Amino acid sequence: MTHNPSTTANLPDPFDAFDDQDDYAAPLEGGHNGHHSVLDDPFADEIEDGLDVSLRDAGGDLRQALTPAPAAQASAMSGLQAAAGFSPQAGDGSGDAISIPRIAIHFFPENDGTLQVCDTAALDRRMSRAQSIVRRGGVDEAVAAYEQEPTPSLIIVETNARGPDIMDQLSRLAEVCDASTKVVVIGQHNDISLYRELMRAGVSDYLVAPVQPLQLIRVIGGLFTDPEAPFAGRTIAFIGARGGAGSSALAHNFAYNLSESMQTNTVIADYDLPFGTAGLDFNQDPLQGMAEALNEPDRLDATLLDRMLTKCSERLSLFSAPASLDQDYLADEEAYEEVTRKVRSVAPFIVLDLPHLWTPWLKKALISADDVVIVATPDLASLRNAKNLIDLLKTFRPNDNPPKLVLNQVDMPGRPEIPLKDFTAALGLVPVCAIPFDPKLFGQASNNAQMIAELAPASKAHEALNQLTAAITGRTPEVKKPQKSFLNKLFRK
Repeated sequence: MTHNPSTTANLPDPFDAFDDQDDYAAPLEGGHNGHHSVLDDPFADEIEDGLDVSLRDAGGDLRQALTPAPAAQASAMSGLQAAAGFSPQAGDGSGDAISIPRIAIHFFPENDGTLQVCDTAALDRRMSRAQSIVRRGGVDEAVAAYEQEPTPSLIIVETNARGPDIMDQLSRLAEVCDASTKVVVIGQHNDISLYRELMRAGVSDYLVAPVQPLQLIRVIGGLFTDPEAPFAGRTIAFIGARGGAGSSALAHNFAYNLSESMQTNTVIADYDLPFGTAGLDFNQDPLQGMAEALNEPDRLDATLLDRMLTKCSERLSLFSAPASLDQDYLADEEAYEEVTRKVRSVAPFIVLDLPHLWTPWLKKALISADDVVIVATPDLASLRNAKNLIDLLKTFRPNDNPPKLVLNQVDMPGRPEIPLKDFTAALGLVPVCAIPFDPKLFGQASNNAQMIAELAPASKAHEALNQLTAAITGRTPEVKKPQKSFLNKLFRK
């Protein structure tokens, strides 16, 4: 499966240290530039003799075995999930913020299972900027290929050999490797001694089969993390299953919840350029915003971005839409992607308020987001459109958790509704929360430019928003209980 021609990044040589071998394997010779140096074992101080750590249990990564896994967060509607036959994707979401740079990656699996994993990883949304080639054949195929062509930034090879045979294979690969190439080895043997020898030899990482796509992607992301690159926040995209579902109002309230109850910096990016309501909901009317950034995304540096963001509170900022019809909004797909990438550098959470339309840039924004929230109402049009969105995301995001579904405007008087049980069965996805129809509360909040948490912290709507916040962040928001006065206590007696 070939995507694009290879390019080679200027990176350290993985095979420039073969003179630090012990009796486990003979010293290796060769290498294009004859450049050799000593690489110490990165885990020599951490691994004592006889330490019983299973690489297989750790997903093949010894560093992961030495790190305690985070506790899983229970779903708010686990009973309905089981009834719907829904089970979340494996993983804890730690791969969400991974961004693979524009590098060339060649995969050389030997076995059918690893071949499928490599194909899946190469097509993952996080790998969209990388140029990936998957060739079956293991180390032998890699050696044959690089006798005729330059090596890429990263080679991932699988081998069924063990012990000294692996070192012999890598010695042959070193002879045809460029000095800038990194190598990751997938092996069949769960052996700490082998792992340490490979690290001494300059191999970037050793994974024990079977591996998973996200595991490979995490390893790649870790190898090419630029310490000088800007921080990348987590993007949460809100989209309505139909017009009027209330996705913008919930996006703004969710972002406010994140910033206040979670005490974390959050940015709302309003991408509904002609009709966006984020400015109205927070009583803000900035002179510059999203439209100017999309017109000239290359000029959007840290200084300009700071001027364009509007402070709504201590921890919440707004990148507002112009909400004007006096211009045509013709920015291309790359402009939206570039603006989102730069906004991610300013806060841990970026809430994308997406309009109800369908364009190439919006489709890509949904697929690229770390989390997707679909806001639906309990009617047939929402059911159909939500089903289409869920199916599309399942196709293009096979390694991600399913989108979060929010059922809004439930129990509207006089309106026939699809029961929650039937809605869940049709989608195979249980709503994270169901928000009751409360036009007075939401209307008053909108007219007063207030959030639900400010206006009615004890309401069912605010409780549902807390459930959504917990489902996405894995943390339960702190509920501030109103303090009771002395008179209240006195009259209760």
